[in-house]
Amino acid sequence: MSLNETPRSSRLHIAIFGRRNAGKSSIINAITKQEIAVVSAVKGTTTDPVYKSMELLPIGPIVLIDTAGLDDEGELGELRRKKTLEVLNKTDLALIVVDAAEGVTEFDREIAELVRGKSIPAIGVLNKTDLLAEDAEGAEAALAAEERAASELGLKTVAVSAKEDQRIAELKKALIAAVPDEEDKFRIVGDLLSPGDLVVLVVPIDKAAPKGRLILPQQQTIRDILESDAIAVVTKEYELKETLESLGRKPKLVITDSQVFLKVAADTPKDIPLTSFSILFARHKGDLEEMVRGARAIDRLQDGDKILIAESCTHHQQPDDIGKVKIPRWIRQATGKQLHFDFANGMKFPDNVKDYALIVHCGGCMMNRRQMLWRVEQAVEAGVPIVNYGVAIAYVQGILERAISPFPLARFAWEEGERI
Repeated sequence: MSLNETPRSSRLHIAIFGRRNAGKSSIINAITKQEIAVVSAVKGTTTDPVYKSMELLPIGPIVLIDTAGLDDEGELGELRRKKTLEVLNKTDLALIVVDAAEGVTEFDREIAELVRGKSIPAIGVLNKTDLLAEDAEGAEAALAAEERAASELGLKTVAVSAKEDQRIAELKKALIAAVPDEEDKFRIVGDLLSPGDLVVLVVPIDKAAPKGRLILPQQQTIRDILESDAIAVVTKEYELKETLESLGRKPKLVITDSQVFLKVAADTPKDIPLTSFSILFARHKGDLEEMVRGARAIDRLQDGDKILIAESCTHHQQPDDIGKVKIPRWIRQATGKQLHFDFANGMKFPDNVKDYALIVHCGGCMMNRRQMLWRVEQAVEAGVPIVNYGVAIAYVQGILERAISPFPLARFAWEEGERI
């Protein structure tokens, strides 16, 4: 991936739901004016969810997700339906497509209710209005059907014909209006900076990253600093002292890779705020306060406890892998307990989270915010503490209080835990 490409995890996720043959794929093609999805009169053409990254003006970079029909049948159909419903956990905006000729069904009402339950912005799309009469009476019938569908779904609904390219412009306007406006709310670091501030980024040469590239959190943090009109200074851990001495003024913040936290903490003067890329991403993608509270569970671990190490990517394991080797070693050393570690990689999150005494999650750079928050919610609902890599590493190395000092809410969560 080049520095010019927006990663999927940072794109708005727009998912299309509905019954088989309601015209979901046709809607995607009509919105984008591209033949992105396969269209067929045969029910069940779309099986697994299909992801397409693209630019949709004026929204910008998005991911369109075409899903299998909610009314799929049989054992295989039930598996497809399960995968469709899993897409909800990463959906930022939902389109619920209804066949105008058949009207709203129990499947449509079910997905609308699930979407509301997860507080996902959504639009109803009444498709195939071309099957109604093409005269004035047909137009009135389409309008009446649109109003009925909106009432039954409890959503703003737009009647269209994807086949005839009718009222697609109105659908796009409704889609644009429904896009959640969170661009400035979940900055990585830019909300902490003023124009002209210096930020020093400590970037070890990571063996897990392909040659010639920085890993994604580092790329995105540098971009966020530059967009804030601040100055990014990048150095390696062994050149940090020399870098700080040569700047001529104190940086606003030092951000380090968590794996070299101890060395960077030792080499950074106490009056310079310090944190890590992973802790920034705990705030950017997830719930930093919940993860700070979860860190205290490390001290409560007992012999035989099970710990889940969860990563959203599937990188090739290195001999001293951060998730598989280093974090288990550091937690065992900090606790002195005999612990059992399980590992989950990729987009699949275990159903049995309640079996664990602690979940240690990666920074989530390959997931969007909604999906990461869903995982945090699963842990909280199961009563299982959750931390991410950076929070856990800072805690076991005794520098968490310093690492969260730039974040008042996280400091409050930490101090609240001390009082309990």
